[in-house]
Amino acid sequence: MKQEMAYDVAGNSYPVTDYKDDYDGEKFGFWIFLLTEMMMFGVLFLLFAINFYRHSELFGTSSGHLNVWLGGVNTVILLVSTYTMGLASLMMRQAKVRASAYFVGATVVMAIIFLSIKAFEWSVDIHHGIYPGSGILDAKDKGEILFFGLYFVMTGLHGLHVIVGIALMAWVLLLIRSGGIRPEHNIVMKNVTLYWDFVHLIWIILFPLFYMIGV
Repeated sequence: MKQEMAYDVAGNSYPVTDYKDDYDGEKFGFWIFLLTEMMMFGVLFLLFAINFYRHSELFGTSSGHLNVWLGGVNTVILLVSTYTMGLASLMMRQAKVRASAYFVGATVVMAIIFLSIKAFEWSVDIHHGIYPGSGILDAKDKGEILFFGLYFVMTGLHGLHVIVGIALMAWVLLLIRSGGIRPEHNIVMKNVTLYWDFVHLIWIILFPLFYMIGV
């Protein structure tokens, strides 16, 4: 296929770069997106820090009601899933397409397990009447209300990002199958891998904030 050319006013020709092949542009654009995500979570972390300073004792007491073992298992799951997604990206660069797809699939499975454990945790809390707006929670001290409010908002927002990650990885699998992602054109996989790293890093901060301050 003939390369499309563009010409400046002096008559000099330049090859036209298709947006799908604009590696630097796609990478830069994704980093801008991640920056906005960091700003959003950064505001929530700041809000947590302010309220923890004001209600340190009650935050610690409330944290003691969370299941640190389930939170720890989920932390390990995300750590391993980040490793498998990184391997998927590495395998693709090495032209090991089948192995790459296998590791993406393994990452999806671990992400689903993570969500299942988190859903179980939430269901236990809700069963005991601990959720925003419940009469049982509203009857507690202000510090406990703030702690659990932040807990549900921040872990819920993180869970939403995990769901988005699962959808993106499913899309990656479809692109691998159709040839849209291949060793010489894998920017989408690199960006999805970077996104999953971000999801993992956010949880690495959330886990000690909510689960370990009461240990």
